[in-house]
Formats: sequence, C-alpha cells, structure tokens
Amino acid sequence: MRLKTKYFGEIECLEEDKLHFPDGLFGFEEEKEFFLLPFEGSENSLLCFQSAATPGLAFVAVNPFTLNPNYAPVLTPGELKAMGVERSEELCFYALCVVRSPASESTVNLRCPVAINDQTRRAVQVILEDGGYHMHHLLSEFGRKEEGASC
Repeated sequence: MRLKTKYFGEIECLEEDKLHFPDGLFGFEEEKEFFLLPFEGSENSLLCFQSAATPGLAFVAVNPFTLNPNYAPVLTPGELKAMGVERSEELCFYALCVVRSPASESTVNLRCPVAINDQTRRAVQVILEDGGYHMHHLLSEFGRKEEGASC
C-alpha cells in the first residue's frame, strides 16, 4: 500500500507491518493504526510511529535500550494478558521523544513506553508504575550509545 508520511514523503508499506493500537496513543485515542518506520542511518534506534490514517501525524521514538541498557519495563498482569504474553520480556518497547533544538534538550518518555507484541502486531502505550522512570528524561542524561536489546 502507498502511505503518505510526515518525514519520508510517500512510501510503499506492507499491510501486514501495520501496528494495531486498540486504545490509540495517549491524547490520540482515535488513531488506531500506525507503521513503525526507522530513520535512515539510525540502525533502528531512532524511529517514527507514522499514523496510517493521518499523513501529518507521526511521533519520533527511540529504542530505549540503546539509551539505557538496564531499562526494564514491567507491565501489570492485566496488561500482559491484553497483549497476549506472560512476561514483559516477550514484548518490544519504544519510548516517545520530544525533539528540540539543540538535540541535547530533547526529551524521552521512559515512563510511558509503547509496548508491541511483534507476533500479533498489537501495540499499547502504558504507564509504568515502578522503575523510577520519568516522562521527561533529557537526552543529555544518557552517555554514549551502547548496543542494547532490540526487537
């Protein structure tokens, strides 16, 4: 399918790559389908959640494990059941970013990651109750990128 995007122009996407958000994203509950698109040259650590329905709606995201290899999001039993898994480690996680200039003032939300079941393509944004994660971690808090877990 052809998809008009905010950052990549018009591109070809496979229908089976579409992610389904039954509850949408926080503040965008009506948006139920997104594609996860990598930015060129980022080695899949900097990505974009592009709305399948609204070309101008896209959210920059990072693989949080590249920023903090010790990141350990834990979902509640109810969230795990809704995602069709038994353990949080069975899911992929991405953290949404607010991009600013200079880039060191950009922030990443480690408290409210997007969790994805890569097998079912089901996705949900959650609020982590434990772990000491915040909604506005400055990118400058994180040192040099290290190779972390990926999906």
